[in-house]
Amino acid sequence: MLQLLTFLVEKLSLFSKFKLFESSWSDAENEDRQRHAHRCPPLTLRRGDLLEVPRTLFTHYGIYLGDNKVAHLIPDILPVLTSDQKLISSVITNKRLILGCVYRRATVRVDTLEDFAYGSGILVNHMDKMMKSPALPNEEVAKRAERLIGGIPYSLLWNNCEHFVTNCRYGSAASRQTEKFCECLKSIIRDQRSVIVTSLLGLISIISFGMAPSTTLPTILIPFTLWMAG
Repeated sequence: MLQLLTFLVEKLSLFSKFKLFESSWSDAENEDRQRHAHRCPPLTLRRGDLLEVPRTLFTHYGIYLGDNKVAHLIPDILPVLTSDQKLISSVITNKRLILGCVYRRATVRVDTLEDFAYGSGILVNHMDKMMKSPALPNEEVAKRAERLIGGIPYSLLWNNCEHFVTNCRYGSAASRQTEKFCECLKSIIRDQRSVIVTSLLGLISIISFGMAPSTTLPTILIPFTLWMAG
């Protein structure tokens, strides 16, 4: 039992290290954002630069368009509910963001550099040294970002802010955060202790809710699938 508990703690700690969630702002944080905005040092930015800022659980990305403006992809439910551009252009709240994730809708929008940075330090073109493809000319990068402004489908794993910026700057969409998450899933699936844990959970559900297809089939199929995949 101690070994199984250790296994669960190990895997939960792995998930906690991955930065997979898009940025979120709340109305209550607006004043705090302004108070801390001075922490972001002055930068010499060029139109088409790829910007990234750290968040608590993720890294958020955008393309600098010049004139203190940044294009970035962020989940948002409001464009589904209204066509009022003034309302849509307001700072996205946590509720709007979460509902956007659930409804799988996002917006490539343009915000000020300060709103994008949210008081955090900004890395400029940091991804250039990590990507296999060379960066496109900066003006082309900016124009590609501008063409995508507006509402688009959203996927946390397959179409997030990192996919947006890599598609604009390198010509192909990719996400290191998604890759890390998938590697974590693979490590869990390959660990044969996963079979034991899911079997025990299945037996507990059978004992609690009785023998039924809804409890018995998952108890058999899920451990068997994990065992075969491992």
